[in-house]
Amino acid sequence: MADTGIHTMMHDGVCIITLMRADKRNALTQPMYAALTDAVTAAGEDPAVSVIRLRGDGADFTAGNDLNDLQVLAQAGEAVETQPVFRFLHAVVDCPRPLVAEVRGNAVGLGTTLLLHCEAVIAATDATFAMPFVQLGLVPEFGSTLLLPELVGPQRAARLLILGERFDAREGERLGLVSQVCEPPALEAVAGAWCRRIATAPAGAVAATRSLLRGPQWRARLHEAVDREAAVFAEQLNSVEHRQAVAAFFGAEGDG
Repeated sequence: MADTGIHTMMHDGVCIITLMRADKRNALTQPMYAALTDAVTAAGEDPAVSVIRLRGDGADFTAGNDLNDLQVLAQAGEAVETQPVFRFLHAVVDCPRPLVAEVRGNAVGLGTTLLLHCEAVIAATDATFAMPFVQLGLVPEFGSTLLLPELVGPQRAARLLILGERFDAREGERLGLVSQVCEPPALEAVAGAWCRRIATAPAGAVAATRSLLRGPQWRARLHEAVDREAAVFAEQLNSVEHRQAVAAFFGAEGDG
């Protein structure tokens, strides 16, 4: 599936999904979200899969949504809630398999909010995280307005979401978002070890424990949060302040 910007492979019960757009810092487009949805859904339905490992090709995990792609979506006038990105969000919420993220470099926007859905996040010391939705005239997504306050508390969550503050892997570990921090050369091996530990654990007990942790009531709350955020995100995507923020972003990029 490399032509979609996504590559998937199986290895010893681990479904490895790699974002393959390194030249754009693995920024995500709607075709990539469609491919991710298919990959996550297929892995969740495959009894041979014990764990899903998420990673990015090259120097970054993902820079989040491709802003040019978002502009095309806004100009098309289609309901954002029906687009591949939001189908992907719901697919992750419903996925029955544990998720392990292998993070290096930039993890921006959805690159950070996705991690709130993972059972383990392994981050290199060069990883940096940020959720600059407000700075782009948008609002947080992926149920982060529900999950982040539960993880770090409401005041800290407000600071991270409203101010879009960037933080490093050690701070992510302190916040409870990151499970383990390692040096960049060791990242692949450490993430692989985590996946093997999960894949070799009793499969029925793993599935039952994950279901208890993320049961129907929890998923219902999360689906509701995703939909609520999506509705406001769609409004903001067509707002003047979002257009101004994007113009300023691309202007600053040109100046740099």
